[in-house]
Amino acid sequence: MKYEHLEVNIQDAVAWVTLNRPERLNALNPKMIAELTDFFGGLRAGSSVRVVILRGAGRAFCAGLDLKEFQSDGARKGVGEMLEFQRKVRDIMIAMRRCPQPVISIVNGSASGGGFALALASDIRLATADARMNASFIRLGLSGCDVGVSYFLPRMVGASVAAELLLTGRFLHAQRALALGLVSHIGTVEELEAEATALADEMLRATPLGLQLTKDALGIAIDANSLEAVIALEDRNQVLCTQGEDFAEGVAAFLEKRAPKYGAA
Repeated sequence: MKYEHLEVNIQDAVAWVTLNRPERLNALNPKMIAELTDFFGGLRAGSSVRVVILRGAGRAFCAGLDLKEFQSDGARKGVGEMLEFQRKVRDIMIAMRRCPQPVISIVNGSASGGGFALALASDIRLATADARMNASFIRLGLSGCDVGVSYFLPRMVGASVAAELLLTGRFLHAQRALALGLVSHIGTVEELEAEATALADEMLRATPLGLQLTKDALGIAIDANSLEAVIALEDRNQVLCTQGEDFAEGVAAFLEKRAPKYGAA
């Protein structure tokens, strides 16, 4: 896959995706927005990619929307044009949640606005000690609720902390994010890359179908209206997983204490 602002390196079944505009702190411009939507929207259940690791080049993860480029033509955009652009940005987060592959984000430095949304739309977040995240929208004359942040954040850190961050645009630093459970691990970039690799390796020990259905069920369970509804989904997924050859291989590999060898998803 060839992109201008994304670097995609596929190693075995893991796609390392690097936001590659370091001179602009990996800020989102129209080209990068289109490329992120294309990449995540193109991931399917049968893809050779089974896990995605997302990171930023240079000293930041993503500084949000590139306001300088967005306003470069000087023209005031109308409601219809702005709504179309808004939907293009939010489509990235929807594609990240809909794709069957787990997404691990390595958040280094700043993750603001849309960059914060990218981190929140990931399944697992790892952070450098200097990482700082915020919903910067309200500081720009906008609503603090944008591109999925007001959906993800209260579900991850609770209503009070989410309100604090969204109503003020305050930065959430790495140590507090770890204490809140928003990130799973803090370390240097090298340590986090090693941790992301280890996580991906462990995920690849699951069957392709089992891994996909686990991400799917976790997403649905957050909004399920009852315990019974969640368990019914779990029951259905477990039975589906037992019907393929990968289940027998998974059991055999576990009993024989070896790495499994799975077929296609």
